[in-house]
Order: sequence, then C-alpha cells, then structure tokens
Amino acid sequence: MMLNWLYSLNGGSTGVAGTLISLSLMLILGFAMTRLTKLMRLPNVTAYILTGIILGPYGLDAISPSFIRGTEFVTDLALAFIAFSVGEHFEFRKLKKNGIKSAVVTLFESLAASVLVFLLTHLFLGLDFIFSIVLSALASATAPASTMMTIRQTGAKGPYVDRLLQVVAMDDVVGLVAYSIAIATAAAATHGAFGGSSFQSIVLPLLINILLMALGAGFALLLKWMTPTRRTADNRLIIAIAILLLFSGVSALFGISPLLGCMTMGMVFANMEGHEKLIKQLNYFNPPILLIFFVRSGLSFDLGALTTSTLVGSTPLVLVAVLYFFVRLVGKYAGSYLGALAVQDPPEIRKYLGLALAPQAGVAIGLSAMAARQLGPDIGGTLQTIILASSVLYELIGPASAKLGLYLAKSYSVPGDLP
Repeated sequence: MMLNWLYSLNGGSTGVAGTLISLSLMLILGFAMTRLTKLMRLPNVTAYILTGIILGPYGLDAISPSFIRGTEFVTDLALAFIAFSVGEHFEFRKLKKNGIKSAVVTLFESLAASVLVFLLTHLFLGLDFIFSIVLSALASATAPASTMMTIRQTGAKGPYVDRLLQVVAMDDVVGLVAYSIAIATAAAATHGAFGGSSFQSIVLPLLINILLMALGAGFALLLKWMTPTRRTADNRLIIAIAILLLFSGVSALFGISPLLGCMTMGMVFANMEGHEKLIKQLNYFNPPILLIFFVRSGLSFDLGALTTSTLVGSTPLVLVAVLYFFVRLVGKYAGSYLGALAVQDPPEIRKYLGLALAPQAGVAIGLSAMAARQLGPDIGGTLQTIILASSVLYELIGPASAKLGLYLAKSYSVPGDLP
C-alpha cells in the first residue's frame, strides 16, 4: 500500500493526513484521467471509475479500506445532488409539448429492459429473487451525460434529438421509482411476506416513500422561502446545500433512501419562478462531489468477485455481467421501438432511438452503492460489482452508439454527405 506508512502512524486508521492526501489523490488523478479519456471522446464518469479501480486494491492499493468505510456519507450526498438535478428536468412548461408521448416511450424502454433482465437472472439463470428484482430495477436507468456530450459535439438537431432528450431525462425518474419498489419488494421477500398480507413489509415501505415525496415537496417550499432573490448568491448556495444535507440526514436517520424525496424537491423547485440561478449554482458545486463519489465507487469494485460464484447463485459473476450487458441493450432497443411505434413516431425515431440509450452510470451506480449498504455485502456488493463493470463497458460504447443513432436518424451530417 503506497500510503501504508501514514496509516501505520494512526494505528491502521486513515487519520487526518491520510484522509486529506487520499482526497487529493482522488481529485488530481480523477482529473488527470479525464485528459486521457477526452482524447478517446469518452465521458468523465468513465475516467473517474477507472481512477478508482487503479487506486483500489486491484491496482495500486493506494487508498485505505478505513477511508472507504469512513466516507459512506459521500454516497448519500452525491445521490442527493443527482436526484435533485434529475427533478429539475421536469419543468411543466417544457413537458407540455410531446411530454406524454415521451413518457410512453420511456415506460416501454425502461420496463422492457427490466423485464428481460429479471427473466434472464431469476428464471433462466436461477439467481436469488432479491438480487434479480433489484438488478432488473437498476437496468431501467440510463446515463444522459455521454448522450448529451455526443449531441453537443455533433450539433445534432431535430425531432429525434427532442425525443431523445426528453426520454433520457425521464429515464432516471423511472429508475428511482423502480428501485424504491424493488427494495420494498426485497423487504417483503426477506420477511416472508409473500403468500400473506404484511402491512409492515409491503404497504409500509410504499407509504413511507409517498410520505418522503410529500416531505420533499415541503422542503422545496422551504428552500424557495429561504432563498429569495434579494439574498446574495453565496448565501443562497449555502442555504440550498444545508437543506439538501438536512433532508438526506433525516432520511438516513430513519433508514430511508432520500432519492425520491430529493427528486421531488428538485421537480417542485424547478417549477417555481426564479429557480434558474440557484440550480445553476448547485450545478457548479456538483463536480468535485460527483468526482469523489465515482472514484470511490471504483475503489469498491471487486474484480475478484467476477471470477467466482456467489451466494446469489452458482453462475460465475463474469457471465452474469456479460449477459446483463447484452440483454439490457436488447430491452432498451426493443422497448424504445415499441414505445415509439405506439405513439406513432416517424421511422427514424423508431429504428434508431434505442442506439442512444446504451450508457448506464450516474443514478445506477449511486443506487447500486446504496443497495450494497441496504442489502449487505453478499447481494448488495454483487449488484454493485455488476453495475460498475457493465457501466464501464456501456460508457465505452455509448458515445459511438449514440453518434451512430444521431447520424442514421439524419440529425446531423458529416462533410461529404449528399444533401
């Protein structure tokens, strides 16, 4: 371990020096890795995950396990910001035009991916039910970052791009809801609730999530009240971060995921007058937090688990990961085609929309990190390993796949194309 001498000075714990140096390494090397991935036109998330793997136990072993355990709060913090930013995409005035059609397409492609993954893992491979239901929920989420980057790079425009942007914005909402339902179902299965009614195992978790969404709406009103435009920009940012942290802390106090509540907070706040400046400030504040979160996710990547059978079933995890990678892609493509067909989208949208829905990071990685904590190292840790491994692959092929979809849909042209 490169920093072993620092940890030994603190009796095996990280200590102040080890913590600060570890954070510095994560930030500096994470940034440096983006310089390399930028040359390959890959999104920053890929760079951050690779940095974590390199710094972790299967690479340089430069970061202490005590540091990883001691920074669990980073997951909740990052997810609060991610969920809040997902909610901000739901301005009602923007969704009035074709919002219903985009919602239909989103439901088709999200549910198709989830159903196919569940059939693969539980019925075909015979893996654990809880593992299968949560992994299938995670399969619904899509990472918009690389798709958005590709659209900016190509300057693509048109109906295909409009539909794509609305679908990827709605995708993560479906993923958040699906995960919350899956965790409630997992709790019911754990307590033997199936076969008989169990208010505590089935109904109560759903009621708690509904209450959490109502509380998120209330916190949005509080945020609006405490950040009037007459306040300075610095004070508005301080108050906004404090409220997000308070909401996440209250959720953690009761052992509840803050995701749906933070998403509701972002959605309600985004539909209030004068929200733009504060949301822009929060987006400027996000990058270092998200960098640390994704690098930390890479640190938790268990390469050894890919080559062994686990408690969720007898199938080697590497085979599960590869099959998950391809089956989710099939679900996304088939679901988007059927959804676009149902709302009578033109052929170029029906045929090629699924090509731009391959990437998976962001919310899915955050949810898998939360699953690792809620479900334990056996099931949760296995889920996290699969999501991290597949996310790297998705982010590698995602930009090229999205660019191909944009080109085939005639959303942009390259020099030499015939008019």
